[in-house]
Amino acid sequence: MLFQNGRLKVRKLEDKDKYLLTKWLSDPRVLEFYEGRDKPFDFDMVQKVFYASEDDVGKCMVEFNGEKIGYIQFYKLDNKTKEDYGYVTENIYGIDQFIGEVDYWNRGIGTLLVSSMVDFLTSEKNADRVVMDPQVRNIRAIRCYEKCCFKKVKLLPKKELHEGVYEDCWLIEYHR
Repeated sequence: MLFQNGRLKVRKLEDKDKYLLTKWLSDPRVLEFYEGRDKPFDFDMVQKVFYASEDDVGKCMVEFNGEKIGYIQFYKLDNKTKEDYGYVTENIYGIDQFIGEVDYWNRGIGTLLVSSMVDFLTSEKNADRVVMDPQVRNIRAIRCYEKCCFKKVKLLPKKELHEGVYEDCWLIEYHR
């Protein structure tokens, strides 16, 4: 287990989790803001992206009240990304997440998840900043992140190809 905060638990991804990832990443409601409805994942794609890649991403399962409900990942920003974003030498982490079980949306769990991950990264990984780049149109997520003390830093025009259109994103950061 990576950490626990009350009824929320975050742990490293296990092989058995690939079935739920496949379910979540083929649900159009989840894909509307994560990856895109034009790119549903099948079992092989989940295997390739989440299990076969040799990267330095901390890939984690999110549980709430003992139920697996979502996914979160964290990674240290490389020098190129830091430069692109206008940072210099600080210890900066990025995070990405989604709640795959839609019955758990709009219940404050995303806020608990993001704030708990920020606490973990600042205390355990000594992160100076934590950043994300949500699409500008993802108003619900941005409100959640602002509740967790993230601030908009700059607009990233046409940053992400999503459903055939390059979407504007916000670079947002938590700075301790």
